[in-house]
Amino acid sequence: MNWLDTLLQGVLLGGLYALFAAGLSLVFGIMRLVNLAHGDLIVFSAFLILLMVSWLGLNPFLAALIAAPLMFAAGWMLQYHLLNRTLGKDILPPLLVTFGLSIVIQNGLLEGFTADSRRISVGALETASVPIAGLSAGAMPLFTFASAIMCIVALNWLIYRTPLGRSFRATSDDAVTAGLMGIRPARIFAVAMGLAMVVVTIAALYLGTRANFDPTAGPARLIYAFEAVIIGGLGSLWGTLAGGIILGVAQTVGAAINPEWQILAGHIAFLLVLLFRPRGLFPRAVD
Repeated sequence: MNWLDTLLQGVLLGGLYALFAAGLSLVFGIMRLVNLAHGDLIVFSAFLILLMVSWLGLNPFLAALIAAPLMFAAGWMLQYHLLNRTLGKDILPPLLVTFGLSIVIQNGLLEGFTADSRRISVGALETASVPIAGLSAGAMPLFTFASAIMCIVALNWLIYRTPLGRSFRATSDDAVTAGLMGIRPARIFAVAMGLAMVVVTIAALYLGTRANFDPTAGPARLIYAFEAVIIGGLGSLWGTLAGGIILGVAQTVGAAINPEWQILAGHIAFLLVLLFRPRGLFPRAVD
C-alpha cells in the first residue's frame, strides 16, 4: 500500500469538501445563518448543469459558467424574500425554514428527475491523470482542489479588500449600526447568499463530474460541509480548506485500511477535533 498516494488522494478529496463548505462558511460568518438546505442546493445546481449539458449539448464547464449567475439570482431572491424574514436572536426559525426548503427541493427533484442516479460526463478528463513526484493524480481532482483554493482566495480578497467586503463585515458586526450608516443589511445578506450560491455551483460541477448524484444526495453533502466548517473553525475560510483536507485524508486512510471504514473514519476525525478543539482549529468570525 502506497501511503503517500493515499494521502495525496485524501488532500485532493478535501478540495471537494472545502467547496461544499465554503458557501456554508460564508453565509454563517456574515449573517449567522445555518442553512440546512445547503446540500440540496448543491444537488439542485448539479441537476441544472446536467440539464444544460444533456439538452443544449454544452461543455460542463461552460454550463457551470451559465448556471452560476442563475444560482446567484436564485440565492439573492431566496435570501431577500424569505430567509431575511427568519433572521434574529432566535436560531430556530431559519433552521425550520431551511429544513422545509430542503424537503421541497428533494421532492421537486424527485418529481422532475426520478430517483435514478446521474453523472455529468467530461469525456477524456474523467480518466486523465498527472504525474506528481512519482505519484499519479487525476486531472479532475486536481482541478477541484485548484478551484477550491481560487474560491477561497477570491472570497478572502472580496471580504477584506473591497467596499462590498467592508459592508459584509460591518453588517455582520452590528446590522443596526450599519443600517444607520447607509448600508442596507437585507440587500447585503442577499448578496452574500448569492455569492454562496456561485460557490455552490462550482461545487456542484465537481460533484456531478466526479461521482453519481441523485435527488436525495443533499443531506450527505451537508454533513461533509458541516464537518469541514466545524473542523476548520466557524467563519474561517482557510480553516474550511484545512477542515476539508483533514476530512478527506481521514476518509482515504480509513478506506485504505478497510473499505467499510471510509465514512466512519471521517466522522471519527470530526469527533476528535471537537473533543480537543471544540471551536475548531482556526476559529474566526468574519470581522
